[in-house]
Amino acid sequence: MTALHELKQSRQRAIRQLIATRPVGSQRELVEALTSQGFEVTQATVSRDITELGLLKVPRADGPTYAAPEDVAGAHQAPSDDRLRRILADVPVRVGRSGLILVLTGTPGTASVVAQAIDESTLREQEGTLAGDNTLLVLFADEVRLERWRDRFQAVQASLVLSPP
Repeated sequence: MTALHELKQSRQRAIRQLIATRPVGSQRELVEALTSQGFEVTQATVSRDITELGLLKVPRADGPTYAAPEDVAGAHQAPSDDRLRRILADVPVRVGRSGLILVLTGTPGTASVVAQAIDESTLREQEGTLAGDNTLLVLFADEVRLERWRDRFQAVQASLVLSPP
């Protein structure tokens, strides 16, 4: 598992370097560039990496290209649920509960991405989030805040089902 984790980190560093040094407008372009660097990747792997890295498509003169959130002017704007919606569209998340803790379970390797998207969203009732590999704990001070937060989170999830692809 350590070797796989190191490979993933190396691949994601390579993706960050690629998008920082040249315009990359598609997942196919990333696959080709990574392959030329010796990585064996599929489009699905690159898609997961893009989600985990929180990459954004930004308009450029020569067409939309990928950019890291920290490289986008105005990245520190008011909280928004847009990133959370994009991630939840790709990562199915189940919600469970234990006392004043909600237990969110996604696919392997996605908990920290979901946690960060929650922390950057308009969801503010939580005391904090704690992410493992595929499980995320959302902590609350009281029942009222937990219920209000869960209702809003489930509304965000439900909006994905109602929205056309």
